[in-house]
Amino acid sequence: MLKETTLNHLPAGVQAPQYRRAEVGRGIVHFGVGNFFRAHEAWYVDRCLALPGQSAWGIVGVGLNGGRRGEAKAHEFQQQDGLYSLTEVAADGARRVSVIGALREYLLAPADPEAVLRRLADPGTRIVSMTITEGGYNIDEKTGEFRLDAPAIQADLANPRRPATVFGYVVEGLRRRREAGVAPFTVLSCDNLRSNGHIAHTAFVGYARALDADLAAWINANVTFPCSMVDRITPGVDTATRNALNEASGLEDDLPVLAEDFSQWVLEDRFCNGRPALEKVGVEFVDDVAGYEQVKVRMLNAGHILLGALGLLLGYRYAHETVEDADLERFANAYWTLDAMPLIDAPAGVDLDVYRRRLLSRFSNRAVADTLLRICSDGASKVQVFWTDTVRRALARGHDLERIAFGIAAYLEMLRGRDERGETYSPVEPTLDADQLALVNATDLAAALALPAFDGWRDMDTTALDQAVVRARRAIREHGVRAGLPR
Repeated sequence: MLKETTLNHLPAGVQAPQYRRAEVGRGIVHFGVGNFFRAHEAWYVDRCLALPGQSAWGIVGVGLNGGRRGEAKAHEFQQQDGLYSLTEVAADGARRVSVIGALREYLLAPADPEAVLRRLADPGTRIVSMTITEGGYNIDEKTGEFRLDAPAIQADLANPRRPATVFGYVVEGLRRRREAGVAPFTVLSCDNLRSNGHIAHTAFVGYARALDADLAAWINANVTFPCSMVDRITPGVDTATRNALNEASGLEDDLPVLAEDFSQWVLEDRFCNGRPALEKVGVEFVDDVAGYEQVKVRMLNAGHILLGALGLLLGYRYAHETVEDADLERFANAYWTLDAMPLIDAPAGVDLDVYRRRLLSRFSNRAVADTLLRICSDGASKVQVFWTDTVRRALARGHDLERIAFGIAAYLEMLRGRDERGETYSPVEPTLDADQLALVNATDLAAALALPAFDGWRDMDTTALDQAVVRARRAIREHGVRAGLPR
């Protein structure tokens, strides 16, 4: 396994951290140490740490989930001194392997809650970031408010000094800082959400308000919640992929990460207690990220779900297979050029057609081997985030709905877990209960339109869209995806 002691004799072609890890502080605490975070935020920070005057910005990772899986993950990080390898692969197969050293510590919250709270209260902690998934912010989609009725939230409110949720930890950490006269930290969401900083603000201030109105007012006045747009395709790593990565690199790494060679991070420069010099390593700082996130969410993310659902129904399992299929590539291009792009207000300097062509290249990256099940996982949350603005604008302008409806139909049919060859797969939908999932198999093909995935446009007249979705579902069942694709 990787250890601090192995950094001086890495295999040829593997780049070691370009700084002395012993001199690196712990200025960032991050909740949700998944593959994306390790290939994105931690990668940027790792590059920052190699610059003069940036040694304060090492990262403390926090795992919120206990149990066997959470304990095993914590053990692996601790055994490897927080080190792991990142393999970046271009569409032409070119590879670059580096060992990332930005993660200086890993804490498992259920095993030692006080250790996490001490770190949050430490004056050296100046940013708390998170990747807790699109559906992790506990927001009621109908009211836009933080949901106080969730059992985990109720438990934290009843025992706030011993929290279990990210909301409880962050707010308790801020309470301790306020009590001690320590400046607050920035709360930075790195999840694929429109206006993710505003959503994080609603969530954390909403929790704090239910706990202590004065504390909530202090957080509202002093803590910043910058919006961000994050982008890098980072597939899961199973045992076979891990072994292949290690064989190619010559490392013995229990925690390797694979990513495409493309990465983008657009940030609002609103940090209340300092930040790393991220602009020197490729991060774009702008006054408003909304335009950038609209391009990414409505083209890349929406296209991913669209191709993912269609691909699974046709029997494909990887993203590159979908754009190698001429029919699916044609349909995706039609969706982008006729439905998404005309309805996007792109930032100055962003060429949407160049962006579209780059997406096709990125999706075609065979070496990344991004699975369609990963792309479509938690689709109910993703559809609501990734498709809502396009659907609302299309409805408002009387736009052609056939391709959009076919995408919705494909998503619903995909949830049934069987492809056209009769092979089964298991969609991952953590936010849907059994009764909701049963709607996709109802005789009434419109019944599944009651799913929360479609709440984002439920206030509009959707009669024509609903009818088009039902027609598309019927066409898929009777004639198959390929024959049913709108021309």
